[in-house]
Amino acid sequence: MSGFEEGRDPQSVGRFDVPEQVPGPDAEPARRNGHRPAAQAAPTPAAPPAPASPPTPADRVDRVDAGVPAGTGPAVADRAGDHWDRKVANGLAFLRRRLAGDYEVDEFGFDPELTDAVFHPLLRVLYRDWFRTEVSGVEHVPADGPALVVGNHSGTVALDALILSAALHDKHPAHRYLRLLGADLVFRMPVVSELARKTGGTVACNPDAERLLGGGDLVGVFPEGFKGIGKLYADRYKLQRFGRGGFVSAALRTGTPIVPVAIVGGEEIYPMLADIKPLARLLKLPYFPVTPTFPLLGPLGMVPLPSKWLIEFCPPIPTAHLTDSADDPLVVFNLADQVRETIQQTLHTLLERRPDPFGP
Repeated sequence: MSGFEEGRDPQSVGRFDVPEQVPGPDAEPARRNGHRPAAQAAPTPAAPPAPASPPTPADRVDRVDAGVPAGTGPAVADRAGDHWDRKVANGLAFLRRRLAGDYEVDEFGFDPELTDAVFHPLLRVLYRDWFRTEVSGVEHVPADGPALVVGNHSGTVALDALILSAALHDKHPAHRYLRLLGADLVFRMPVVSELARKTGGTVACNPDAERLLGGGDLVGVFPEGFKGIGKLYADRYKLQRFGRGGFVSAALRTGTPIVPVAIVGGEEIYPMLADIKPLARLLKLPYFPVTPTFPLLGPLGMVPLPSKWLIEFCPPIPTAHLTDSADDPLVVFNLADQVRETIQQTLHTLLERRPDPFGP
C-alpha cells in the first residue's frame, strides 16, 4: 500500500471506495432514480488535494536569486547530483549576468564578482595546495577602515602580490580585499593591465593610493619594485632599497596605520641565476631572467617550483599622530626605515621556522 493511501481519512475511504446501497422499492421515486430534490441535494465531496511535487534544484536557485531566503518553504533533502546541479545553475546565472552587463565595478575598474568567481579560486589552488601556505598575524589587519599593507617583493614573477591578496581575503574574518599598487609597466601591457584592474589593482602613485585609503580600503604596496623581484637568487631575502618612501607619505596624509608583512617562499619559485641585460633592453623589460627551468624548458619553465610559503602580518605602525609631517623628509625616511627593518627581522624569523624550502 502506498504512503498516500495509508494517510487517507477512513471516512473518505468509505465515501469514495464503497459503492452506494441500492434504494428499496418503497423509496421515493426521486431517490430510487438516483436523484434528490434540489433543496435536499447532498454536497459534492471535494477531491483530495494532489501531493505537491518537491521543488527542483533550479527552482531553489531561482528562489535565492530572486531574494527569497533559502530557509523558507518546504524543506527538501538534497538528492545525489543536487550539488552539481546547483553549480551548473549558478554558473549559468553568472554567465547570464556577465553577458547582460548586470554587474558593478568601481571607479578604478575593480570587479568583486569576477574576482571571487574566477581569480581567487585559481589563486586558492596555488597558495593552499601547491605552495602549502601558512598565514599568521591576520589579527593585526584592521577589521574595517583603511590600512597600508607593505611587503617584501621577490620571485622573478610577481606572484607574491597575488598570493598575498587571495590569502588575506580568505583568512581574514571580514574577508577584506587588498587593493594592490602596481608599476607603470603592468598597466601598459594589454591583457595584464585589464586583469590587474579587474582584480582591484591600480597604478602605484600617491593620488590613487590616497583616494583608496580615504575610501577605507586596504592597500597593498611593495616598495622594492622590480629591484625586489628581479634580484639574483644569491641575494634572496635581502631587502632592496625602499625608494623615496612615497608609500609613507600617502599613509601620513591620511593618518592610516602601516601593517608590515613578511613573505617567505617566493624566492624559490623561479630562482634567478642570471640576468641577460642586452635581451632585456631589446625587449624593453627591466630584466630577462635565467632560471634552472627557463628558458631551457620553454613554456614548461613557467611552472613555479612548489616551495613552502610562510606569510606573517606584523603589528601595525600608527601614523595618525604624524599627519602634519607628511612632507618632512626626515620623518618619512625614518618611518620607511622602521618598516623595512621590521620586515627584514621577520623574514629571518620565518626562515628559521622553515629550514627546508621545499619541505611539508
